[in-house]
Amino acid sequence: MECEPGEENAAPRTEPAAARGCHGIGRACELLTDTGLAKDRWKLLQRVLKQKRVDKENRQQVSIRKSLTFNVFYTDVVKKLEADSDNEMWVEYTCIPYPQHRVYIRHSVGPLNVEDVLTSFDNTGNVCIWPSEEVLAYYCIKHSEIFRGLAVCELGGGMTCLAGLMVAISADVKEVLLTDGNEKAIRNVAEIIERNKKHGLFRAGSVSSRIMRWDNEMDVSLLEGHFDVIICADCLFLDLYRASLVDAIKRLLKPNGKVLVFAPQRGSTLNQFCSLAEKACLTAQRLVNYDDHVWNFHLKMKNEKTERYDENLHYPVLITLTKQGTAICPHPS
Repeated sequence: MECEPGEENAAPRTEPAAARGCHGIGRACELLTDTGLAKDRWKLLQRVLKQKRVDKENRQQVSIRKSLTFNVFYTDVVKKLEADSDNEMWVEYTCIPYPQHRVYIRHSVGPLNVEDVLTSFDNTGNVCIWPSEEVLAYYCIKHSEIFRGLAVCELGGGMTCLAGLMVAISADVKEVLLTDGNEKAIRNVAEIIERNKKHGLFRAGSVSSRIMRWDNEMDVSLLEGHFDVIICADCLFLDLYRASLVDAIKRLLKPNGKVLVFAPQRGSTLNQFCSLAEKACLTAQRLVNYDDHVWNFHLKMKNEKTERYDENLHYPVLITLTKQGTAICPHPS
């Protein structure tokens, strides 16, 4: 399984070290792309899909999580509580440019559970925080005023829904709903919400989570036309669900609502998404340079010309979607 079915032009993802350091300037900053390790992981999963089993040694070998960060969050491991299991770790994420905004996130630190990969709905967002989610979270903090008084939904937020959480702690927002199609992810997000509520970190009037599969009629119809803003990070590369994502966005969005999507090119997958959106009567506006810090980091990494950084996989493009006739201009830097 070198890539997702039908995604010959979309390279596989790599995994970051389970927040044991930083997304900026914290401890043990080893979040660099390891191309060889990524290939090993995908080869192992390919064997597992054929054999339905994997030995413990190989499973642990590929469970190391590494990725690239845009240096907008500092992370600090929180002291364990008695109720915390050995396979979980709570990490405090603080936005470096806006340090008044912080949130507690629970990460899994055990080896990759192959059974979950084989039996659960789309696990691609459940092993780490990808660069697009990190940048979306930062963008939401920087432009928190656009969410004031509105109902906001994050689609495909994975195990953390970091971007949606940052909306909930930085904006005077009416409602934030954090969603993913994976049950394990939503159970984790529910625990994250509860801990942050106890610490009094939310400014949102309501913060909740639920399972939402874009291809499930009941999941979508229950909230049709409910949201003023939908946010989404790096959810465009799966051929099987791309059209369903576009349909869900269109149906969940209010007539004058807007959608913020951050995603890398990943071959032609971003272009395919935009094409589907336009066919669904959604106006798509694409912005490559939307923030000075992110753009300068991108240029720096490109100039280094190393395998650490692949623009096609790592640099998030901002796509703003609106229903036709209600186009908006995304915020520049």
